[in-house]
Amino acid sequence: MRVHDETSTTSPEGRDALDEHYARLLANIRDLGSVAIGFSGGTDSALLLKAAVDALGDRAIAVTAVSSSYPERDRLEAIRIAEHIGARHLLVDSSEFEDPNYVANAPSRCFFCKKELFGLLRETARAEGLAHIAYGAITDDMGDFRPGMEAAAQAGARAPLLETGLSKQEVRAISRRLGLPSWDRPASACLSSRIPHGTPIDKEVLKRVELCEDFLLARGIGNVRVRAHGDLARIECTPASHERLVDSDLRDALTARFKELGFRFVTLDLEGYRTGSLNPPDAVSGSRPASDPRRRD
Repeated sequence: MRVHDETSTTSPEGRDALDEHYARLLANIRDLGSVAIGFSGGTDSALLLKAAVDALGDRAIAVTAVSSSYPERDRLEAIRIAEHIGARHLLVDSSEFEDPNYVANAPSRCFFCKKELFGLLRETARAEGLAHIAYGAITDDMGDFRPGMEAAAQAGARAPLLETGLSKQEVRAISRRLGLPSWDRPASACLSSRIPHGTPIDKEVLKRVELCEDFLLARGIGNVRVRAHGDLARIECTPASHERLVDSDLRDALTARFKELGFRFVTLDLEGYRTGSLNPPDAVSGSRPASDPRRRD
């Protein structure tokens, strides 16, 4: 199967390379026979789902875990993208908040979240008669601080994009040529990533953060994170948005909205958005520059 994009400026050699990468991805997935995909609606899981449907048809399904840590805007986007792909899509309730290890919010928090996710995936795959579970890890994740990948390994989850050797740049390029609306989607992460490690995860605080970010996104402040430090909200966004945020009209409306939602203080982080800013100091992702607004969190 060839990937076509008449508007692409990629060289013929580049197009051939993308065709080859996608063909290898399809072959890897076809070997699975049947699979339940952990589907967030992000760039990586969307390409994985598209390839799974292309390779396996109705023997591939999308499974999205829904909880207070998953923004409503992301749930709606996942539904939209799964419909675009033509995939069967299941929404299942996730119970990570019942695990005190998750709520405690140690640096290993993601392990317990993903342990719950892959358990749900395994249960769904078993109920649907599917042989494998898979998720959207890529080569970029190998040098990052991602405890969730250990949970994936323990659950026996496959990572076809990673196994095919695809990077974020290649995932975006293939997705664009396939016409996936997720090809340039900004990075996203669970809302619990906005809470400093050691501070217990609270559902009400997560909802407050979600609504604050919705306020900013609705006003064109993209690639934004609202980190909650008690009664202080610390806004991370790309430096290009800083001038807009200190404009008097938006600043006043923003401050009023954040205080209405329960924050007492609102501050703008002058370093800008950066991945994993709340990770342990020696974690790889915390040192990444914020030059690419489309990286994952």
